[in-house]
Amino acid sequence: MMNALSNSQIDEAILSVTGTSWRKVARVIVMTGEILGDKLPKDEAVLDLIADRIGALIHDGRLLAQGDIKKWRRSEVRKPDSN
Repeated sequence: MMNALSNSQIDEAILSVTGTSWRKVARVIVMTGEILGDKLPKDEAVLDLIADRIGALIHDGRLLAQGDIKKWRRSEVRKPDSN
């Protein structure tokens, strides 16, 4: 299943496709899946896994969110300003 890929590897991929501008959660999930490519299983559960990791990054303060992140197309995330 997911043992080939750690949460930190998924987190790094998520952070690599987010910047300090708002981006739709759905887009971040798709872009993260494209980066990780063959390392991920080919099923829809992987989308939920990436979404869960986005939630963990928000909880840890590594990403900011606006909107209900469970509604991927109606919410956005970004990195905090580094000022």
